[in-house]
Amino acid sequence: MRLKGKTAFISGAGRNNGRAISLKLASEGANVVLIAKSRSAELNAVAADCEKLGVGALPLLGDVTSESEAQRLVKAGLDKFGRIDTLVCVAAIRPLRDPWEYTAQEWLDVFALNVHSTLYLSKAIVPGMMERKSGTIIALGGSNMVTVSSGHGAAVVASKAALQGLIKSLAMALGPYNVRANMVAPAHIENKRENPEWYKDLDKNGRPAMEDGSGRAKMTPMRRKGQPGEVANCVAFLASDDSSYVTGDCIHCTGGWQI
Repeated sequence: MRLKGKTAFISGAGRNNGRAISLKLASEGANVVLIAKSRSAELNAVAADCEKLGVGALPLLGDVTSESEAQRLVKAGLDKFGRIDTLVCVAAIRPLRDPWEYTAQEWLDVFALNVHSTLYLSKAIVPGMMERKSGTIIALGGSNMVTVSSGHGAAVVASKAALQGLIKSLAMALGPYNVRANMVAPAHIENKRENPEWYKDLDKNGRPAMEDGSGRAKMTPMRRKGQPGEVANCVAFLASDDSSYVTGDCIHCTGGWQI
């Protein structure tokens, strides 16, 4: 159990990659602070599953695009567990539009969640990490940071690239305090898509047409889609001392798609 006695704070913890990450970190011994904007039943179910693994779990609803809300959520986690050793930023939105199709507010909303929330949560959490001279920050990016196609959505591509810049900046600033910041960039993970309004085209099964598994699998070196648990394994590595000399970096969990 590589994270025994530590606490992880995970935004976007209620489903898909966030759920898998929460359960993986809990299985490694970490207490977990689980954040979602809504769907309390879903989040409480993740918390219950984490507690079955023998750790403490605190499910909290809140909007991490608000700096004051981010501070409130972090304070609640600190009040419960006394410290936060790992911040994992999973929460994101991905409306797929061409650049000219976004309204100004839609563009700002994407950046607010995909980038700004990581800054707000980091600002609230890193003082304790700096004082202890230990801690990790992990953000989920995406393969579209380096490989852009027409279906990926301009605001999503731009925000994930900006997030990578933020993580590098955090790594540089926090390195002297032995606090590390890294990314995991997944692609074509077998997640459930529940926001059809984000996608321009849906196939006959209601799935995003650009995410057709068979077509993408044929173009991926490993010839298959990834699983949320495989993303979670990468996050657990970066959260643990196994990656003690890794910072400012990115693991591409893509089956080779980025090459």
